[in-house]
Amino acid sequence: MDQWAGVVLAAGDGVRMRSRLAKVLHRVCGKELIRYPVDLMNQLGIGKVVVVVSPGNNEAVRGLLGDSVEYVIQPDVKGTGDALGRAEGLLKGRAHNVMVLTADAPLVRPESVKPLMAAHVDSSRNMTFLTCRSGSAKDFGRVVRDENGQVVEIIEAADNTDTDNEIAEVNGSVYCFRDRWLWESVESIGAAPNGEKYITSLVRIGSSGNSTVQAISTEDPDELMGVNDRLQLAHVEAVLRQRIRERWMLSGVTMPDPSTVYIDAEATIGQDTVILPNTSIIGRSVIGEDCEIGPNSVIRDSKLGRGCRATASVLEESTMEDGANIGPFSHLRPGAYLESGVHLGNFVEVKESRFAAGAMMGHFGYVGDASIGAGTNLGAGMVTCNYDGKDKHRTDIGENAFIGCDTMLVAPVTLGAGAITGAGAVVTKDVPAGRLAVGVPAKIRGRNPETN
Repeated sequence: MDQWAGVVLAAGDGVRMRSRLAKVLHRVCGKELIRYPVDLMNQLGIGKVVVVVSPGNNEAVRGLLGDSVEYVIQPDVKGTGDALGRAEGLLKGRAHNVMVLTADAPLVRPESVKPLMAAHVDSSRNMTFLTCRSGSAKDFGRVVRDENGQVVEIIEAADNTDTDNEIAEVNGSVYCFRDRWLWESVESIGAAPNGEKYITSLVRIGSSGNSTVQAISTEDPDELMGVNDRLQLAHVEAVLRQRIRERWMLSGVTMPDPSTVYIDAEATIGQDTVILPNTSIIGRSVIGEDCEIGPNSVIRDSKLGRGCRATASVLEESTMEDGANIGPFSHLRPGAYLESGVHLGNFVEVKESRFAAGAMMGHFGYVGDASIGAGTNLGAGMVTCNYDGKDKHRTDIGENAFIGCDTMLVAPVTLGAGAITGAGAVVTKDVPAGRLAVGVPAKIRGRNPETN
C-alpha cells in the first residue's frame, strides 16, 4: 500500500467567474488552475491522484490532464464533502494517507505542504490541515479552538455571521487524512441548510470523537488564496508573477524594471540574461544564457539559444540558435527557425522558414515557406510570394546568394548557391547557381562575378 494518495476537488460550478469556460480551466501565469494542485502532488511524490470533476467540465479536464490522473464525477453540486466521498471507490485501502486539495488555489507551495505532511505522519491524529492568520474571513472558513487551543470546528464563510475585520485563523483547504478514518467519517457528514455537505464538517466529527484534529499554520496569507471570480483571478496572478520574477532574479537573471515583465510559470531563463521592460515570456518558452530580450518583446512558446537578442519583436513557436538576433519591430511566426548568427533587422516577418547560419535580412520584408542558405543576404523589401490564392508553395535559396531590394520571388522557385537578383526583379522561374536574374519577369542576364 502506498504512503500517500491525493484527491483534487474540481467539480465546482464557478458561477461567480461568469464564464463559459469552466473555472478550473482558467489560466494563471499561462497555466490552467487545475494543473497547479496536480503538479504540486507530483512534486510531493504522490503518485496516485484522483480528480473529482463535474459533468460540465469532465471532458475538458480529461482532455487537459489525460491519463496522468484518475477521474470520478460528482453528478450534482452537493458540496466538497460529497465530492470527496466520490473518490472512495478508487482510493479506499490504496494508501495510508490521503491529501486533499482544491483546484482553485494555485499559490500553495511545497515548502508549506511538506511540513504539513510530516506533522501528519508523525502524529497520531487522523486529520491535519493548513491554516493562516487573516484580517478577512470573507472567502475562508473560520477556525474555532477550545480553551485548550484544540481545533474543534470550522465555520464556513457562508455561515459566518461575524462581520468585523479582526485577524482570525482561517482554513486554507489543504487537508491530510488517515485513509481508514477518512472513508469511515466522510459517510457521517450531514447536510447543511443549503443541502450541501462540507468537507470541513470532518473537523467537528474528528474533534468530538476519540480522534483529534491538528492545524498547522503558514505565515503567508496569500498562499491559501482561492479563485472565485475574475478579481481574485487577477490578484492570484499578480502574487504568482511576483514570485516567478523573484525566483529568476535570484537565479541570475537581470530585470531593470521587474514590475513590467511578465513571465509564465513554465518558462525558463538562463543565467546572465537581461529581460528589459514591457516584455512577456509566455508559455513554455526557453531562453538561454547571456541573452537580451526586449524592451517591448513577446516570446511565446519559443526557444532561444545562448547570446540571442530580440528587441521590440514578437516570437511565436519559433527557434533562434546561439548568437541570432532580431529586431526591432520584427515577427517570427510559428515554424520560423534561425540558425546561429542569423541577423534579422527592422520590420521582417518570417513564417515556416529556416535561415541557415549567418544569413541576414536587414530591413523590411516577408519570408514564408522558405529555406535560406548560409551566408545569404536578403535585400530590403524582398518578399516570397508563397500563396497563389489556393495553396502555399516553397522558395529555396542556396548559400551565399544575394537577393536585391524589392525582389519578388514567386513560389515555387529555387535560386542556386551564389545566385543574385537585381533590384525590383520578379522571379518566376528557377535561377541557376551563380547566375544573375534581372527584370520583370526576371531573365537570366549573366553570372554573379563573385562565383566565377
